[in-house]
Amino acid sequence: MSSVHLEPQDLPEIAPHNHGRTTAAWVTNIGLVIAALLASVGIAIPVHALTIAGIVVAVASLAAGAVLRALGHGQPLS
Repeated sequence: MSSVHLEPQDLPEIAPHNHGRTTAAWVTNIGLVIAALLASVGIAIPVHALTIAGIVVAVASLAAGAVLRALGHGQPLS
């Protein structure tokens, strides 16, 4: 048994029902995985264009996730 005693006011708020499984999260994560693959292959076999393409895809996926969240397809802020 744990010796830690939590009071009700110390507990975190209940997580939203989607637990982060939103369109904005999926688009961002899949885009970042593709970007990491491109960049890592570009670094492994020195092809600078592929490395730069990975960086561009990473920035684009972060921007797409931010836009989708702003449009209401992401986790609510509160």
